[in-house]
Amino acid sequence: MLRLKRRVVFSLFAVGLITAFSFWATHQPGADARGALSAPPRAGAKLEMLSTGITTAVDVTPSPDAQWLIRAAAQTGIPARALRAYVAAAATANDSAPDCGIGWNTVAAVGFVESAHGTYGGGSLNTAGQSSGPIVGPSLNGAGFAAIADTDAGALDGDARWDHAVGPMQFIPTTWQLAGRDGNGDGTADPFNIDDAALSAATYLCAHGRDLSTAQGWTDAIYSYNQSDPYIRQVRAQATAYAAKTGTPE
Repeated sequence: MLRLKRRVVFSLFAVGLITAFSFWATHQPGADARGALSAPPRAGAKLEMLSTGITTAVDVTPSPDAQWLIRAAAQTGIPARALRAYVAAAATANDSAPDCGIGWNTVAAVGFVESAHGTYGGGSLNTAGQSSGPIVGPSLNGAGFAAIADTDAGALDGDARWDHAVGPMQFIPTTWQLAGRDGNGDGTADPFNIDDAALSAATYLCAHGRDLSTAQGWTDAIYSYNQSDPYIRQVRAQATAYAAKTGTPE
C-alpha cells in the first residue's frame, strides 16, 4: 500500500496528488482504526423524464431535469455542466451497485476539492464536458511526494519520466487504466472529460460493496480516495453544504 511520506500543503493540486496515490490502495485497513464520520445527507435531484414517463432505462444515461439543473447550479455555485455530470454519475453508479447509496453531492464535493469542478487555473468546461485547458498535477518525482516513475510514456500527462495526476477528478495514469469509465457514451474513457471522470470516481467510491449511507461506508470510501483526515473532513463539509442548499429526498 502506497503511503505519503509526509503531510503536504493542503491545496487543490496537492490534494489531487494525494488522491492519485490513494487510488493505488485497494484496501484501507487504517480506515477502520479511525473514527468514522457520519455520512453527509444525500442530496436530492430531479431526473429528466423520458418520453415513456420513466426516469431511467437500459442504456440511457440518466440526466437531471433542465429546470432543476439551472436552479441547483445557482444554489450551489457548481457549473451546470459539471453538476449534470455528477448527478448522472451518482445515478449510474447506484444503478450498477444499488446498495452503494452515493449522493451526487459527494461526487461533487470530491470534484470541488480536486479541481474546483474542472475550473482550476481559470479554466472552464465546454458543452462536451472538456476543460478549456489540461488539468495536470505536479510531477510525482519524489520532491515532497512519493516518486512514481512514468507508466504511460507521457500519453496522458505529457511527461515520459514521471507520472502526474490528471483531469478534473485527478487520476494517475495507471489508476485510470483500471478505473476509467466511459460516462458520455462516446466509446472512449477520457480522464479529462467530466462525464467520464465523474462516473469513474463514483464507481471507485462504490467499490468493494461499500454502503455510503453509513458512517463507516462513507468514511472508508473517501479515505480510499485520499488517505488524509483533513481531506475527508473537507469533502464531508462540502457535500453537506450542497445538500443543505438543494434539499434532500423526502
